[in-house]
Amino acid sequence: MPLTSPQRSALSEQVISALRAQISAGEWPVGSRIPTEPELVEQLGVARNTVREAVRALAHNGLLDIRQGSGTYVVATSELAGVMQRRFADAAPQDIAELRATLESSAAKFAAARRTERDLKQLDALLVRREDAWASGDTEAFVTADATFHLAVVAASHNDVLTAMYADLGEVMRDWLREDVGERLTAENHMDHATLVDAIRDGDAEAAAKEAARYPFDCRPGRLTAPASGD
Repeated sequence: MPLTSPQRSALSEQVISALRAQISAGEWPVGSRIPTEPELVEQLGVARNTVREAVRALAHNGLLDIRQGSGTYVVATSELAGVMQRRFADAAPQDIAELRATLESSAAKFAAARRTERDLKQLDALLVRREDAWASGDTEAFVTADATFHLAVVAASHNDVLTAMYADLGEVMRDWLREDVGERLTAENHMDHATLVDAIRDGDAEAAAKEAARYPFDCRPGRLTAPASGD
C-alpha cells in the first residue's frame, strides 16, 4: 500500500520502517528476493532514490543482501538477527549445539507447563510437515521445516523474550543444521521429534527438557559430544 501523506523530512525512515515491517512479518522470508526497485516504487508511492536509500540502509543493517545482476535478498528478519549471523558465522559447531540445547531445553520445560490446545495443534501439524520434508529428500526444505518446528516449541513457552531471542538466532541455527545434516539426508541422521511433542502434551516438563536438550548432539552421532549429565 502507498504510504499515507509521507513527510519529506522523514520519508526515508518511513520507507525503511515499511520494508522492515514486511520482512519481520515474513512477507519476504529469509532467502527470498524482494520486489524490484520499480515494483517497490509503485507499491510505496515514493521516488526511486528514496527506495534505493532505504534498501541500502537495510543492507547496511544486515537485513538485505544486494547482489549485482541478481536482485536483493532477505538474509535476516531483524537487525539483531543480522548481527547474530555475522557474529557467530565462525563459531565452533559444539558451541552452537550447546547454545541451542540450553535454549530449547528451557523453552520445552516451560512449554510443557504453559502450552495451549492451539500450540499442540500447531506442533502436530509442523511435526507432520517436518517428516514430509525429510521424506522428500530435500535438505533445504527439511532445514526450514525443522527450524519452524523448533521455533514453535520455543513459542509454546509463552516467554516473549526467549522466543524473540531464539528467532533472532534462527539463521545461525539453520546454518548449523545445514552443516550438520550435510548435503544428503541419511537414515542415521533422522530423529523423530514425536517424543518431545508427547512430553509437552502430557505436561511432563522434565521429560520435555531432557528430550529437547539431546537433539543438537544426536543429529549426527559421533560428531558432537553432549555435556555429561549433571554438568
